[in-house]
Amino acid sequence: MNDSAIASNTAGDIFSSTFLLGNVGAPFVIGMAVGYFAKKMFRIALFVGGAIIVALFACEYYGIVDISDANLQSAASTATDAAKQSGGFLIDRVSSITSKGVSGGAGFFLGFKLG
Repeated sequence: MNDSAIASNTAGDIFSSTFLLGNVGAPFVIGMAVGYFAKKMFRIALFVGGAIIVALFACEYYGIVDISDANLQSAASTATDAAKQSGGFLIDRVSSITSKGVSGGAGFFLGFKLG
């Protein structure tokens, strides 16, 4: 085989539907599904967390509990750090599906945007 035949054969393999689906399409869809799920879970966690804080404020108003602002801010900081770590873990895991990690990561961000 000459060099031009090898180059055209390699280019044909890169743009084949089998290569694209396995290395671009499937990781992109997986990343998009994970990103969509992560955003929905984040919204549910914010809703539940907000409901708990409002309930604590109501209990404080009626004298059932006493809440210090420093403890409330500390709890919020801890929850924020946990969310950052889990988000970073998901992005790292989705990016490791393919050798380059671009399609999985792009799918994650698109799914997170759509969610």
